Amino acid sequence: MARDRRRKRKVCSFCVDKIEHIDYKDVGRLRRFISERGKLLPRRITGNCARHQRQVTRAVKRARNIALMPYTTD
Repeated sequence: MARDRRRKRKVCSFCVDKIEHIDYKDVGRLRRFISERGKLLPRRITGNCARHQRQVTRAVKRARNIALMPYTTD
């Protein structure tokens, strides 16, 4: 009967912390949303809401552009 069990819904960490704007200079927080291959993790894995996932995507791309984060890993 393990199939009937529902998983607990992930909550957006930015909504919980009441963060309105995601800063591209906060590399430590942004690293949690990048895979080990350097790709952005989707909403269903991170648990972000749509609004904050768009802000994370924008912030990561900006951080990569000014060399705060790598595009890929070795």
